[in-house]
Amino acid sequence: MLSRVANSIYWMSRYIERAENVSRFVDVNLHLLLDLPEVFSGQWDALVHISGDHKDFKTRYGAADDDAVIQFLTFDQLNSNSIFSCVTAARENASSVREIISTETWEAINEFYLGLRATDAQSRALRDPHEFFRGVRKSSHLISGALAETMSRGEGWHFSRVGQALERADKTTRILDIKYFLLLPDVELIGTPIDDLHWNAVLRSASAFEMYRKIHGKVSADSIVKFLVMSVSSPTSVRFCLFDADRSMHAISGTPERSFKNQAERSIGQLVAELDYTDHESIIETGLHEMLDGLQAKINTVGEAVVATFFSLRPVADGFKPTTRAVQ
Repeated sequence: MLSRVANSIYWMSRYIERAENVSRFVDVNLHLLLDLPEVFSGQWDALVHISGDHKDFKTRYGAADDDAVIQFLTFDQLNSNSIFSCVTAARENASSVREIISTETWEAINEFYLGLRATDAQSRALRDPHEFFRGVRKSSHLISGALAETMSRGEGWHFSRVGQALERADKTTRILDIKYFLLLPDVELIGTPIDDLHWNAVLRSASAFEMYRKIHGKVSADSIVKFLVMSVSSPTSVRFCLFDADRSMHAISGTPERSFKNQAERSIGQLVAELDYTDHESIIETGLHEMLDGLQAKINTVGEAVVATFFSLRPVADGFKPTTRAVQ
């Protein structure tokens, strides 16, 4: 497969996943405001922190309130991480690989884009935001379903999976970090219904609320950290996503699992092995924020290695020397 084609499929999936994540963050915050508006009104600023564009928002919007944040995260064309910008970028990438992806996938992405460009899109978002963001999630799921049901499991499919998995793993670490670092309640609030609402919001933001309750029942900070970081069965956990991306990378290159022959496989293999031999107790003891911050940096390193290994133009003599040495 041409690196140009692989690059477009990879970023197409990353952008669609990013758009869905943003819609979940905003919608969950809207629901929290309905529960306890006087407590959760300050969380709009935290949403901008999750996106990683806090400095840009402060420069152009100033104070974080519901209208400003919804506009910035949903329709702002100058914000590269807004829902509209992500879907536009996904559509541009999909358009360049129409011969690779299925017609159903292209139609789903195109309809998603046209819905956001409709003249009444912004008024619908303000009039009934819950229904609007629910529609964004449904469009994202339709695209994922079209890819899953109509695309052969070749290189294109696996590049799509790598993009989606890395994006999802990154956003899960950000969701947890925002709760722990920015929204950490006063000591006397820990374990109270307000604290439980915070943790429920974390689970809902990661689309993991029902699955968590079926396994663990009671809301517990330790159990939630274990579920969202270490679970091998939850499709939104960091460990599950990285394992999924690692498996697809090896399917692309044909390298046996637990070995590597390029920098992308090496970097993600090391990260998966690190999580395999980590338990949630040591995470809490070391410091959750520090651990999550390190995870985000390592996931970014994996993303950079994927781009350098599979998409970047370079002389044949350059780059990482092949090896089949097992990952330590």
